Amino acid sequence: MHEYSVVQALLEQIEGVAQENDATKVTKIIVKIGVMSGIEAHLLEIAFNTFKEKTICDGAEFVMNIQPLKIRCNSCQKESELQQIEYCCPFCSSTEVEVIDGEDMFLMSLEME
Repeated sequence: MHEYSVVQALLEQIEGVAQENDATKVTKIIVKIGVMSGIEAHLLEIAFNTFKEKTICDGAEFVMNIQPLKIRCNSCQKESELQQIEYCCPFCSSTEVEVIDGEDMFLMSLEME
């Protein structure tokens, strides 16, 4: 379960941002998780709630925004969000598409005291 190592890296990143801003407590964390990031959201939440104890994030609210797969078609130049994970343009059926969002995980914002 690689979610544990993801949480460890996330907590390190959060602690760094908190130090840069002279914060002593983090009250809310918002992350964006792409559907193709390889991260299981429910496992990430369990891991975060387990490892946040006795850190600067202890008691913090953890919000996950799930990002659908977003593509740009190289044939018709249209962008679309896919409801199913298939690399095919819903407008012209071309398979020559570029993924522009939905494959990564990002720390979007923190609320700190």
